Amino acid sequence: MLAGKGFKKVFNVAGGINAWQSQTAVGPQDLGMDLFTGKEAPLDVLKVAYSLEQGLRDFYVTMEKQATLEKVKDLFAKLSDIEVKHQRSIYLAYNDISPEAVSKEAFEKMVEIKALEGGLSTREYLDLFKPDLNSPTQVISLAMSIEAQALDLYQRVSLKIKRLESRKIINKIANEEKAHLASLGKLMDSL
Repeated sequence: MLAGKGFKKVFNVAGGINAWQSQTAVGPQDLGMDLFTGKEAPLDVLKVAYSLEQGLRDFYVTMEKQATLEKVKDLFAKLSDIEVKHQRSIYLAYNDISPEAVSKEAFEKMVEIKALEGGLSTREYLDLFKPDLNSPTQVISLAMSIEAQALDLYQRVSLKIKRLESRKIINKIANEEKAHLASLGKLMDSL
């Protein structure tokens, strides 16, 4: 199943999920699904996706202010910058399919931030993972967990979305989340 979704390295764990000793997706299967009705037009899908990226960016900015080590502050700043790039991509995609070009300021006024990527709030992520915000590896692990939750959410939403164009947009965003996970993995390896 994972190999069919584009993952290059897939490992079989003897004993299945019961033998797994590391992090797994968290929360109920419908976590974050309330953000999407399944009937969204492509423009609405992009607004929700933008809001999730904004929520995560706000989280990283907040964590940057709370961190005390300069190395960790820099890491949160880098993660925040990545989310800004994601947002720009979503905003440009919105204008590509919108009947009228919309300024970034007008677009942001249409967006309502309800959660971070993956469907949890900042407090819920911190309470769940309890990361040491002065440990670069734990910060990256937290970011990877959030991106994995986002990938999971977008894949579940893709099954719920009725409109083909909206589903294509969700799948494209899910593929970008895979790329984000790979980038974070490389960053983790560099530590």
